[in-house]
Amino acid sequence: MSGVLESFMAGVIAKNPEQKEFHQAVHEVVESLLPVLDRHPEYRKAKILDRIVEPERQLMFRVPWVDDKGEVHVNRGFRVEFNSAIGPYKGGLRFHPSVNLGIIKFLGFEQIFKNALTTLPMGGGKGGSDFDPKGKTDNEVMRFCQSFMSELYRHIGADTDVPAGDIGVGGREIGFMFGQYKKLANRFEGVLTGKALDWGGSLIRPEATGYGCVYFADEMLKTRKQSFAGKRVVVSGSGNVAQYAAEKVLELGGKPLTFSDSNGFIVDEDGIDKKKLDFVLDLKNNKRGRIREYVAKFTNAKYVDTPAGAAFNPLWQVKCDVALPCATQNEINLEDANNLVKNGCYCVSEGANMPTTPEGVNVFIESKILYGPGKAANAGGVAVSGLEMSQNSMRLSWTREEVDKKLHHIMKSIHENCVTTADKYGTPGNYVNGANIAGFLKVADSMMQQGIV
Repeated sequence: MSGVLESFMAGVIAKNPEQKEFHQAVHEVVESLLPVLDRHPEYRKAKILDRIVEPERQLMFRVPWVDDKGEVHVNRGFRVEFNSAIGPYKGGLRFHPSVNLGIIKFLGFEQIFKNALTTLPMGGGKGGSDFDPKGKTDNEVMRFCQSFMSELYRHIGADTDVPAGDIGVGGREIGFMFGQYKKLANRFEGVLTGKALDWGGSLIRPEATGYGCVYFADEMLKTRKQSFAGKRVVVSGSGNVAQYAAEKVLELGGKPLTFSDSNGFIVDEDGIDKKKLDFVLDLKNNKRGRIREYVAKFTNAKYVDTPAGAAFNPLWQVKCDVALPCATQNEINLEDANNLVKNGCYCVSEGANMPTTPEGVNVFIESKILYGPGKAANAGGVAVSGLEMSQNSMRLSWTREEVDKKLHHIMKSIHENCVTTADKYGTPGNYVNGANIAGFLKVADSMMQQGIV
């Protein structure tokens, strides 16, 4: 069957040159699916794989905007509507200088299977721009968001495509985009998720990805009759996902030790308690500062620079029981994975999308540690986005407790589905195969039933 994989990937690479992240995401999924295709030749006959790796629609457009000094800038906007077999396209918008079509396609492809795992009726999509909101004033961000939505609004809707936030897109950006959509479309509808509570947002949405990542890790730990109590936990990133992952770790009795950003990371061997976490939330969400400022406030902590292009990240050398990568794609390479395992880490739950390289994933699987891939472990964010869509459709708001309970139930269901599916297809304990196969089967069966469209 390896010949099937090589032949298929050769076709994908030829059609999508220079899109390395997309190639990586497809390879990882298709490699897991070989036993499924062997057992279900009907999928091969219907060319389900060939169809599922080809987006239903790819949009790329210019986004001109004017800064506070009157200078004109031009960025690129993207929206890839990948698969709508089980529901309207659903997936975030990322504003970051690294954004290109290949990045958006990798994220959108992952989203297909992640959304399928949530048990909610959502297809897969992703979008964004190479615009960098860092260092921009609120008015500059507003003008960019309004220009971006002036094109995007033609292609989205509550029953068509429902974007959310991602890296660089928080409540401020969602608000500006929603306002422009409402003005242009003359409709108040649940077209974006991650909205403010006063106008259609859901409680727990900001916390959902981080909370869900920890809930998934907790379910994995339970399979070895363990819990978070007393565990040393290394967290990467210091944005929304990392912040609330640390909060939930604290709630479950664990000890968060680290936060990071693009320049470096802090290590606090005393543990990051609620008071320290509140400082980080204010620093990153309100002051938009750098994580190095933490050590000026809490002098027992250490700050370590992480130069770009280094062979490994010393963050992953910090001794821990549990690692929660919550920053960005490919942040854990082969050497990082080896360092984690060597220093005693036996549980990795991915809060970011594809944060581990294929070589690193192999280390985790071969070492037989608990490893929860992003499409399963970080599905809590899009799950609560789906719950926000439900509340918008019903014109209702659920309590914090109701939403958190539903999120916890969804993450437990995802974990159970991964475990059961991995067992069924002969790879017990392999959450990568379990997640990929379970998500694929739901989408593939829906595509089969809907015909060649």
